[in-house]
Amino acid sequence: MRAVVTTDGRMRLEARIFRVALGRGGVRTHKQEGDGATPAGVLALRRVLYRADRGPPPACAVPIEPLAPDDGWCDDPADADYNRMVRRPHPGRSEVLWRDDALYDLIGVLGWNDAPVVRGLGSAIFLHVARPDFAPTDGCVALAAADLRAALAAGLREIEVLA
Repeated sequence: MRAVVTTDGRMRLEARIFRVALGRGGVRTHKQEGDGATPAGVLALRRVLYRADRGPPPACAVPIEPLAPDDGWCDDPADADYNRMVRRPHPGRSEVLWRDDALYDLIGVLGWNDAPVVRGLGSAIFLHVARPDFAPTDGCVALAAADLRAALAAGLREIEVLA
């Protein structure tokens, strides 16, 4: 099932409309590492990661796996593991997935720059939990936790981000 995300911060999934937060750099058709933009296009939901210590596994149509405290995501274009999940500490720069806040309690890994990975075209593009005020993300798509669980349970498999 495909959801459509619009630049006004809405995601339509069948008859439901969800509020979303998008990248601080807007939506771009030419995504680059560090631009803060959400990439435009059709992004497959590859898998879902979740904090088992903070809630049950989500119902979803894609593979799920629990996060561990040493999980990270390499966002260093100079590293061989760029745009891949890694174990921390890691020699290249990497984002912490086991966060103190709730933003990554549930992470949908979106298919951006992963088949194949091209250095510098952006990394760690996730579907994750939004901040309470729906502040912009660093390039991800974020929803309220309950809405994210509902979208996953409805069979979400990909999102189309419109420019």
